[in-house]
Parts: sequence; C-alpha cells; structure tokens
Amino acid sequence: MNPLLQVTGLTKHFPVRGGLLGRRRGTLRAVDGVEFGLAAGESLGLVGESGCGKSTTGRLVARLIQPTSGRLEYRGRDLATISRRDLASIRPEIQMIFQDPYSSLNPRQTIGSIITAPMEVNGLEPAGGRRRRVQELLETVGLNPEHYHRYPHEFSGGQRQRVGIARALVTEPRLIVADEPVSALDVSIQAQVINLLRRLQDDLGVAFLFIAHDLAVVRYFCHRIAVMYLGRIVEIADRETLYSRPAHPYTHALLSAVPDPDPDGGAGREVIRLAGDVPSPVDPPSGCRFRTRCWKARDLCAEREPEPVAIRGPGHLVACHFPELAGGPEHTGAAEATSGPPR
Repeated sequence: MNPLLQVTGLTKHFPVRGGLLGRRRGTLRAVDGVEFGLAAGESLGLVGESGCGKSTTGRLVARLIQPTSGRLEYRGRDLATISRRDLASIRPEIQMIFQDPYSSLNPRQTIGSIITAPMEVNGLEPAGGRRRRVQELLETVGLNPEHYHRYPHEFSGGQRQRVGIARALVTEPRLIVADEPVSALDVSIQAQVINLLRRLQDDLGVAFLFIAHDLAVVRYFCHRIAVMYLGRIVEIADRETLYSRPAHPYTHALLSAVPDPDPDGGAGREVIRLAGDVPSPVDPPSGCRFRTRCWKARDLCAEREPEPVAIRGPGHLVACHFPELAGGPEHTGAAEATSGPPR
C-alpha cells in the first residue's frame, strides 16, 4: 500500500546575514534530511525540543514555504517541484491548524468569513451553499451555528481553536498539519480539543502530522511518533514501542523527563539530565548531532553520521551507532542520571 505522503531527504536552509551591508554570514540548517511516510487516516507525532525543526517541517509539508531540497511526494506527486497551478489544485487536500488561536484568526472578520475564505480561494461550491457548509462545521466542532456572524474576540481560546479546526476541515482535506494545536490552551480545554480531533479523524479518515512538545498528548493521539533533534529525525516507531522500549539515547532522555502522576510510582524512576545546550543549527557537530550531549558517544560518533536502521522490525528506525537495545542507558559522564523526580 502506497503512503499518502512520503518525505525523502527534506531540507530547509535559511541564510544568516549580519553587518551593515547584510552580507551572508552562514547557513541555518533548520531541517536537514528529514524522512518519513504517512498513510491515509494515520496520525504521526513529531516531537523534540524547541528549535529542533518541527514547525518548519510542518510548514514544508503544507507547502507554506519552499524546501531547499528533497522530495514531498503526496499521492505520487512531488509537491517540491510541481508548478503553482498544479499545487493550487492540491492545496484543498492539505490544511493546517496553527498553534496560537488568538493570532491565527483575523480580528476584523466574522467567524463565517474566516471559515468561508478557503472555499472562496479554492473556488469550492458545496451542495447547499457555503453558509450552510460553515454552519454544519460549526456544529461539528461543538459551536453554535448562530455564531456565524460573531467576531473572534467574543470567543475563548478553546472556542477560537475550534474555529481554526473548522476552517481546516472546510475543504474536506485528506491531510492536516496540526502545529502544537493545544499548547496555548488550558489543560481542561486541551482534552476537549484533542478528543474532538480524534473523533473527527475516526469519522472522516483524515491523516494528521501532529507537532507537539507534550509527550502525553502525543501518546494519546498518535499512532506513530518521530523524534527530532537539531533538524533530523533520530527515531521513529509506533507509540507503544517508543514509550516502552526507546532505542535512541535522546529519546530515553526525553521520556525520562515526563512527570509521573503517581508520586510513589516514580520514586525509583531514573531521570536523565543532559549536559550542555543544544548546538547551533548554524554550526552543527560533525557526525552524530547528539554526540556532544550523549553519554554513549565514541570516536565513531564524531567521524560518521549514523543512518537510520531498522531494529525490532521494519517500523522501528533509529539513527544511532550504539542504540539502547536492552536494559537501561550506560552513563559515562556526558549526562547525569539520578533516581526519583528532578529537583
């Protein structure tokens, strides 16, 4: 079965300029060789520290920005190289939900105008008319159809995000890129929005590229999870395998930082505190990019960049020379391991 989306060697580099004349001083490698596949109706989570390239990857997939190189094969067509006219015909099938429900809606437009806009841009005329379609979607996302004439400032953050979801659904997309759709919301509202997205996925069969930093939310919503570090995917697996048997040292460190809701159950849990800061994407380390913070780093890690290899089956890929295949991590001074919750 062919995937709905196949990303191969995807890169996005930004020029770094400085000085009075604005001369180019270097290149920021925001996304540097990302690869993954996404099946129809599947949800893939993209996680990692701030600045690792998650949001840039999402905008590349939605073709809001042009990739520097690589392939974005959507239903067999490369979105990175097709003409603007051909891309315009595909845009209704790929929509995006933005992180901030306050800045992503135009305060001067009514809710009806905001949700209708994608239909106007793409020339869509649904049966029954555009207004009826918008009111049906408002009801689908849990809002009152009579809100059609209201303005964004009359709604709470959770309600505004529901408007954003309705706007993404109005063109009946096959793929939605959700860029941290609940991070700006209160915890109780987060649960409502996530359950809404999950129900919509079950009912409509929409595929999701779900970008988030909350590992608990990603585990609940996504079928598979990809872990990014400094512009590259270091591990990808189904959610149960990744959370129960992570193989990359960075994934180990991320999961060890997740708070345990049971104060007694987490008493003997190992917490990994990584040494140092994330290197600059302008000048990434040679070889493995995680080696400067990794407790398993060897000479080989500086000499050669690890390629993703399959372990425990073809669906579990890890880019590491010394993956964690059994037992706990071995600490040699590059990271500090402690027992119990962090202080």
